[in-house]
Amino acid sequence: MSDYPKVESDPRLEQKMKKAIHRDRWTDHFFRRVLHVIERFIAVLTILGLISCLAAEVYEALVNPEYLTDAGHMLHNLLTIVVGLEFVRMLIDTTPANILEVLTVAITRHVILSHDDPWSNVACIACIAGLFAIRRFLVPKSELKEEMVEIE
Repeated sequence: MSDYPKVESDPRLEQKMKKAIHRDRWTDHFFRRVLHVIERFIAVLTILGLISCLAAEVYEALVNPEYLTDAGHMLHNLLTIVVGLEFVRMLIDTTPANILEVLTVAITRHVILSHDDPWSNVACIACIAGLFAIRRFLVPKSELKEEMVEIE
């Protein structure tokens, strides 16, 4: 026999516990929905900002012919827009694979645009290699999506 005394269940206590569990689930669901809506709103604002930045880049290239001669400045602005687009994709579909892609694009942008010392470049390349290793060995295959479009 058990050493513990048998506790009889109190119907009022059980009812209170059920109400508390229901309230906690409802609150959790409510806050998740609110956060989801806020994330979508931020994604829309970011897309609008990126579209306006891209329009400004195109306008600047058409109006000022010397703009195209400064490849570094143009690459900086365009790759910043690309990183922003990857960020929006991550906001909309937050998966480990998307987060790793955003980090890969951001670090690659840094390597391409910065003219740091060689050890900084080696560190960035090691980070990219680490991200690829994480994606290969730690991210489940079900989360990796094939995003290639077949050309007919």
